[in-house]
Amino acid sequence: MGLALAVLTAMLLGRALSACDAGVNGAANGTFLIILFIPSLWGLLTLSWVMVGALLGRLALLHALALMVVLPALCWCAVSFFWSGATYECPSGVPPWWPGFLPAPGF
Repeated sequence: MGLALAVLTAMLLGRALSACDAGVNGAANGTFLIILFIPSLWGLLTLSWVMVGALLGRLALLHALALMVVLPALCWCAVSFFWSGATYECPSGVPPWWPGFLPAPGF
């Protein structure tokens, strides 16, 4: 589950960086996402899975609900941390394909 979420988060971030022409270039952005971002986020998600399991292991429903909140929240924070600001292609900092009803990542 952690690997799937890490890869999906990296794909979302890569698509946003590409659409807004942010970062160094496509090769550097892709290398960063594959070599650093995915393994780091995967480790963080796995650690959070273990920590939630250690805290709420016997309470199955509460454990599942906590994982449904914690794992996407960590992915959202990771995307927010590396989300690019305003660029020439994206003056508001949000790619044109981003749905208007979802708030853009950011703190």
